[in-house]
Amino acid sequence: MKYVETAHSKKYIDNKSNINYDAVDIFSGAGGLSLGAERAGIKISIAVEKDVSASETFLHNHPFAKILCDDICDIKPLEHTSINPFIVFGGPPCQGFSTSNTKTRSLNNANNFLFNQFLRFVEELQPSWFLFENVEGITSFDSGNTVKEIKRLFGELGYSTTERVLFASDYGVPQHRNRFIMIGNRLGIDFKFPEKFDYKVSVEEAISDLPSLKNGDNIYELSYSKKASKSSDYAKLMRKNSTKSLQNFVSRNKDYVLERYKHIGQGQNWKAIPDELMQNYTDKNNCHSGIYKRLNSKLPSVVISNYRKNMLIHPFEDRGLSVREAARLQSFPDNFIFKGTLSHIQQQIGNAVPPLLAEAIFKAIKLQHEQSID
Repeated sequence: MKYVETAHSKKYIDNKSNINYDAVDIFSGAGGLSLGAERAGIKISIAVEKDVSASETFLHNHPFAKILCDDICDIKPLEHTSINPFIVFGGPPCQGFSTSNTKTRSLNNANNFLFNQFLRFVEELQPSWFLFENVEGITSFDSGNTVKEIKRLFGELGYSTTERVLFASDYGVPQHRNRFIMIGNRLGIDFKFPEKFDYKVSVEEAISDLPSLKNGDNIYELSYSKKASKSSDYAKLMRKNSTKSLQNFVSRNKDYVLERYKHIGQGQNWKAIPDELMQNYTDKNNCHSGIYKRLNSKLPSVVISNYRKNMLIHPFEDRGLSVREAARLQSFPDNFIFKGTLSHIQQQIGNAVPPLLAEAIFKAIKLQHEQSID
């Protein structure tokens, strides 16, 4: 295997078969999957993302990829890339599949059928592999028939599929985030998911070298609170190619919210808040367990999907998480810059697939592909 760096890209080329590890990322968001793919030696040729802020983030961090900021239904992939890329991957919007969505979790939710666009891209481009990701709730949606139907449709295109729910914390990510992953190939390979790592990364290991902040801080650049030599191995990995902590942005919460924070210990949630401070909640039974959750410093984080709305609390300070802290908990490196307003950035981080999880999967795909042609 030879590592080649050209003027415009970095890619791996197999000495025997000259495999071109090119990829198409659809529903790309900020680019968590693409970052993991690039770390595994896969080159992103095009990405599709309708949201303007997310597409700007993607372009800034993947400058050699072509980003198509448009409705995927209007895009003809063969007008932008050649047939037979190595892999097509992405995660269609998944609100309709989520078990936390009690209002529109039904077959009539239009988002539930965007996977047909994923299917169309695979049919037209005929990649060797595809990776389809979604929320764990897709496995139980419509009594499991949705996953069966997706497998059947890919089978009709000639792809054998393997699927599993993976936990990011099993692959070096300091967050207990679960994602449904389906891998398909048309090469007859019985894909095996990567083995779990033999360690977990805690919140403290992930963010303790980041600067101390206050409610509402909006500071672009700050020094780290620890030297790299005094930081955890995970922090050293995140700090590679960075000299400062960037995008130290914290939402400004009202005083009554901060007063609630003071009553919540690590690992506790809204239930620890005195009743007299929760008078604006007509029925606290409607509060889910992730509301007003203070992170436990000794464990991986809870899911940070909507960390601003859920009021996730810093383990030691009475404030919400900063952009850089949330990015660390998702395994985005410190030199990864997010574009857009604060709320848009928070949403991009919350929606992303952790890059370290993605990297482990893509490395397994590449390895098994190479073994099949030896």
